[in-house]
Amino acid sequence: MAVTAVLLAGGESRRMGRDKATLQWRGRPLWERQIEKLRALRPEKILVSARSNLPWRPADVELILDAPPSRGPLSGLAAALACTETEHLLALAVDMPFMTVSQLRDLCELATNGTGVIPVVEARPEPIAAVYPREARERFLEALHGTGFSLQPIVEKLIALGMLRLARISGSARDLYKSINEPGDLD
Repeated sequence: MAVTAVLLAGGESRRMGRDKATLQWRGRPLWERQIEKLRALRPEKILVSARSNLPWRPADVELILDAPPSRGPLSGLAAALACTETEHLLALAVDMPFMTVSQLRDLCELATNGTGVIPVVEARPEPIAAVYPREARERFLEALHGTGFSLQPIVEKLIALGMLRLARISGSARDLYKSINEPGDLD
C-alpha cells in the first residue's frame, strides 16, 4: 500500500522549554531518529509539519506549514491530508522516540481502502501515531473551522463513519506510544 508519511513537529514545547525536535535522544536529535523510521517504511513522500521553516529539515522532506493560527496537531494533520495524494497518511509525532518501524509497519498493514487505523492505548485512541485515509481530510478541515481543537472528537467521528478501525495496543507495545514532554522524561 502506498502511503505518505508526516512527521508532526509543530508543537510549542511549552512543558519541555525548548524545541523537542532538536533534543538529543541516545546521541541523536529526535527529528533525525523519527525521519529515519519513516524512511524505512519507504513511503511515497515524507512531509514534516511545523509552524515555521525548520533549519534541520532534510532536503528530501517536504515542509508543510500550519495555517495560522496553529491549532497543534490538528493543523498539522489537516495540512498534510490536504496535500496527500496516496490513499493513506501515516502520522508520527516527533516526541515519540520509543516507536519502532515494526509497529508503524503493522499499523500500515491494517489499513484498507478508505479506512485508516487508530491505535488504542489503555482505552484512549492515539491520534499522533496513526494511519488516516485520504478521505478524512474534509473532517479535519471542518474541525479547523470549529471551536474545539482536540483530536479526540475527530477520531471518534472517523471511527463512527467507518473511516478508522481500532488497533488495540497491549502489553509492552503500549510503551512505544509514550511521548517526551518534560525534561524529566529524557531520563
